[in-house]
Order: sequence, then C-alpha cells, then structure tokens
Amino acid sequence: MTRFLTRRLLQAIPTVVLVTMLVFLMLHLTPGDPAQVLLGDQRSTPEMLERVRADMGLDRPLVEQYLTYMGSVLGGDLGRSLITNIPVGESILLRLPHTIELTIAAMLLAMVLGIGLGVLAALRHNTVVDTAAMTLALIGISMPVYWSSLLLIMLFSVGLGWFPPIGQGSLDRLVLPAFALALVSAGALARLVRSSMLEVLNQDYIVTARSKGLAQRRVIAWHAVRNALIPVITILGLTFGNLLGGAVLTETIFARLGIGAMYVEAVLQKDFTLVQGTTLFIALAYVVINITIDLIYLVIDPRIRYD
Repeated sequence: MTRFLTRRLLQAIPTVVLVTMLVFLMLHLTPGDPAQVLLGDQRSTPEMLERVRADMGLDRPLVEQYLTYMGSVLGGDLGRSLITNIPVGESILLRLPHTIELTIAAMLLAMVLGIGLGVLAALRHNTVVDTAAMTLALIGISMPVYWSSLLLIMLFSVGLGWFPPIGQGSLDRLVLPAFALALVSAGALARLVRSSMLEVLNQDYIVTARSKGLAQRRVIAWHAVRNALIPVITILGLTFGNLLGGAVLTETIFARLGIGAMYVEAVLQKDFTLVQGTTLFIALAYVVINITIDLIYLVIDPRIRYD
C-alpha cells in the first residue's frame, strides 16, 4: 500500500503543476491589468502603473513570474487578494466550511437517491418501475445545475413557499441547493448501481444463498447490494470532486457565501491572485479525495491489488 500511495502522489504532482500552469497562462492572456485592479478606481498615471507592475513582478518574463509564484506556493504563501488585501489562504478557510456543508449534503442526497433508484430498478428489471426509475435518472443527468436550481426555487420557494430561496445559516436554506447540486450525480449513480446490481444478481453465490433458504430480503441486503456497491466506491471521488466544482454555480444562484461564490466574484472583479489560489486549492482537494477513495477501495475489496 505504501508503494501505491507513493506512486499516486508522484502521479498527482504533474496534474497539479499542469493546472497551475494553465490557470496562470489563462489569467495572463485575459484582458485586464492586475496592477490597475490593485490601484482601484483612483486615477493612475503610467508611472504609477509601471511602479506597481514592477513591485508585483509583472515586468519580468512570464516563465520567471510563474516560477516565483510556484516558489511562494511551495512556501505556503498563496498571495493576497488584489481587492481586499486579505491573504488568499485565509479567504479560502473562511469560506470553506459553507462549501463543505453544501457538498457533503449533496453527496449524501446523491447516494441515497442514486443507490435507491438503482437498486429498485434492478430488482424490477424490465418493468414499468425500471423504466420510470431510469427515466428519472436520465432527467437528472441531463438537467444543468443552473436550470434545476431555478426550477426548484420557482416550485418549492416561490410556488409552495416551503423553503427560503437564498441564504444560509439554517437547515431549511440548505435543502434546495443540496438537491439542485445532487441531481446530476444521483442520476449517474442510479445507472451505475442498476448495472452493477444486475450483474451481481446473476452471480453463483446469489443463487447458492437462495438455494440455502435465506430470506429474499437478507440475500438482497447482505449479499447483492453490498457487493454491487463496491464498484460505486471507485467513482465517489470523482462524484465529490464534481460536486465541489458544481458548487460554483449553486452557491452563486442561492447566494451562499462559499468558495464557489467567492471564485465567481474573484473572476468578475479580476482578482487574479484569488482566482489562482482558489483553483489550486480545488485541484489539490480533487487529487486528495481521489487518492483517499482509491485507498478505501483497496481496503474494502481484497481482490484488488495495485501493483
């Protein structure tokens, strides 16, 4: 396991470096001057701009700027926001709990809905129930997050008045954004669970368990479902990462003060250092989550060996 973990960490390094390079280049190719953003709305002369650009290192070659930035990152310094002058790391940690709350809630909902629909569809294979469950899953996969968010607001907030449309701080304000964020992942999980369940139900050990007289409920719960969920574990890391990325739109629509909303705000305000730092953090979180899921999969399924 140590060799596997070491290899996965070494594989993750190029991924993170590539992400930082792409974001760094994209930000430098987009219109806008970080020096002008730092100076704000005050009248700035060309001399002032040049001085600020020199202080920020923007007058140096692009490669040198990137190496300087990566050196700061390796030293734990993500820079300061050009707008608020607050350290980027501090800004991320301030918003992180709200995003984690939303992402975990959406993950739990996606697992409950997806696994439930998938198991139900497999047990009612080639029936109306199967067709209805997979139709719902397809709708969930096909519906963009921003559309499902607005639809849920119109139906359950404006129409029925059951939940507040925006904000945070209470459980009822978490329901709509969590559902909106979970729908796509729930649909994908439902299709995967159905396929895995159908494969498991045809295995010899299921037939043996039934022939021994075990109750159908016990066969399904203790033998079929448990084994059918093993392949699902492999995509939970990707699912959590996708939910973390999807929080950008969801938090913006529901006015939640998380990392996603902060990221959109930073892009609109051309806060380059905050965009870079947030992107790097999300990339690192994505890598760590997927490595963790791989390790869990290795422990749960002894048949798997990462040589």
